Amino acid sequence: MFVGRRRELEAMDRLYRKGGFQMLVLYGRRRVGKTTLLEQFVRGKRSLFFTAKEQSSTLNLRDLSHALFDCFHVSDTIPAFRTWGDAFTFLGEQMRQANEPMVFVFDEFPYAAITDPSLPSVLQVAIDHDLKDAKLLLVLSGSNEGFMESKVLGSKSPLYGRRTAQMRLLPFGYADAAAMLPSVVDPIEGIRYYATFGGTPYYLAQIDDRASYEENVEELFFEKSGLLYEEPLMLLRQELREPSLYNSILYAVASGATSPKQIAERAGVEQSTTGKYLKTLEDLGLIRREVPFGNNVHRSKKSSYRIGEPFFAYWYRFVGPNVGAIEAGAGRAVARRKAFGEAFTTYEGAVFEEVCLQWLQQENQREALPFVATEFGRWWGADPQKYEQTDIDVVAADPQERTIILGECKWRNSFNEHEALDALANRAGLIHGYDEHWLYLFTKHPITEKTMQREADSRIRFVDAEQLFLG
Repeated sequence: MFVGRRRELEAMDRLYRKGGFQMLVLYGRRRVGKTTLLEQFVRGKRSLFFTAKEQSSTLNLRDLSHALFDCFHVSDTIPAFRTWGDAFTFLGEQMRQANEPMVFVFDEFPYAAITDPSLPSVLQVAIDHDLKDAKLLLVLSGSNEGFMESKVLGSKSPLYGRRTAQMRLLPFGYADAAAMLPSVVDPIEGIRYYATFGGTPYYLAQIDDRASYEENVEELFFEKSGLLYEEPLMLLRQELREPSLYNSILYAVASGATSPKQIAERAGVEQSTTGKYLKTLEDLGLIRREVPFGNNVHRSKKSSYRIGEPFFAYWYRFVGPNVGAIEAGAGRAVARRKAFGEAFTTYEGAVFEEVCLQWLQQENQREALPFVATEFGRWWGADPQKYEQTDIDVVAADPQERTIILGECKWRNSFNEHEALDALANRAGLIHGYDEHWLYLFTKHPITEKTMQREADSRIRFVDAEQLFLG
């Protein structure tokens, strides 16, 4: 079942329809659905789909040779090409003879280029001479994000300037993640699954819709044989040279360390070197650096770090610290004690804030907010009137028009709704420079009829968990 990626498919189709030679660079960490997206895109199109493997350059070139022979109906008794250049020259000749558009997907390009560092240069020559006039959409795809950004997209790469489009594929948001779980119809359970499995299609595909949420979590995370038990560590080993060090930093952030100083202390890393490690994790999308809404992201000293995707936040919060018990066969007992109780509810509340922010962004795309927002985030800082630290869970604003939405997110079964609204209204002046304010109260369950009457105020909106999945 193919879910989501509508915008990506539309962008790729536009590129294909342009005609002539086009080159798309598609990258994103493993399991995020790149190959599935490309397979969906090439349906009904003349295409050659080649996936490099972690093997010698000679073997990859042999596999490409056979793929080319098969695509162009050439006898496979012909010897494999001796060089990558020969293979690309053959491709150019066949494209000129056919004179019809084609998609050539070179999937996992880094596997081939790492074993033969000359490959990017050879491909650059082929693009400039053999392929430049072909009706060809060349797609270079890869999971090694660092390689793709430096060796394919980077200014020092031989391929620099040859691409006509690039796309970094990210995990699904909560809505598309829920679409992969058609048997989960309860919105509260949908958010629970998103808080645990995140938005990576491969992880979501492991969920057994015949089992309960608890059974899925116990089997996939808290058993040594579980497919997701070691997944974060495998990703770090694939992407990074010092996986144990980065692992320690992720544990520190998951445990509540938010500043570089706190993270360095908890991870046992020199503070002077912490910044570069955090930047690497940020580039991979594994952590996210935030500053209070309205602050300059480059100059603010109030930065705060958090895990960037729910799956990794969940794993480092509930699975990683209990590896010893899981290895000793007590994983299911640990899950029942520590992953399904009050600690998870608190964690889920933080993910709920992220879900609400995504909802605001989706509504903004649909032009369903009171105005078109250009900036999103959250705010924290001092309340000078109350002499205390406070925060605003979600913010959407248009600074030029001086209009802003302030949102409070309550993932509780019950609370004083009027107090929550009044508190939010009192914080309206904490973010300076805005004349028009809207207040949004996001709740787990529908609010009471008495509170609903306050929606008569055109600047107050109520959104419960069920409404988050409508539209």
